[in-house]
Amino acid sequence: MRKEQHHKGWNEIKTNDSWAIFKIMGEFVNGFEKMSAIGPCVSIFGSARIKPGEPYYELAVNVAKSIADAGYGVITGGGPGIMEAGNKGAHLAGGTSVGLNIELPFEQHDNPYIDSDKSLDFDYFFVRKVMFVKYSQGFVVMPGGFGTLDELFEAITLIQTNKIHKFPIVLVGSKFWSGLIDWVKDTMLGAGNISAKDLDLIKIVDTEDEVVKIIDAFYKGRTFSPNF
Repeated sequence: MRKEQHHKGWNEIKTNDSWAIFKIMGEFVNGFEKMSAIGPCVSIFGSARIKPGEPYYELAVNVAKSIADAGYGVITGGGPGIMEAGNKGAHLAGGTSVGLNIELPFEQHDNPYIDSDKSLDFDYFFVRKVMFVKYSQGFVVMPGGFGTLDELFEAITLIQTNKIHKFPIVLVGSKFWSGLIDWVKDTMLGAGNISAKDLDLIKIVDTEDEVVKIIDAFYKGRTFSPNF
């Protein structure tokens, strides 16, 4: 009896998985069509829990303003916290403000600073992550939680393995990030699990001017293009 019930459940899962392919394809097609028309952008990541008025929120606003003033669009996850700050800074500077939104049981809701024609909704994290990587000319990573770390280390892994073009990865907030980077150097590098050159992919800064300086220096003499 238990075996029969398990077999029935597996068939139901297979059927649902097969139909899910069409929804996944639809999210990819819609994302590619909209994002490919936007132009060079920089993604800003960070915690959804940081409130307006807090130092890192206001710093993220200024970072986004500087990025927009330098001629790049800004992409965020579309929600509150650092994401809102990133879209707000781009909006205040008159730049392109993109939100890649995803439905979550808590924290996530659209912020009001996304351009009305540049707000995309996703059900699948992995589709959304492809859009971040494919259409970003750089990652700016503010203090955050597990989701922020997920985006950071995926980008490093893809660049390290030559699956995407190299682009600048800038960590903002030396007080927040220094402990993690010290551990990476002392433990991961010390154990021989990464190469010293892998650390060259990451820069740590504390001001918006440093962020733009790193991105501009990287693209001096280069052309912009999707990452794969």
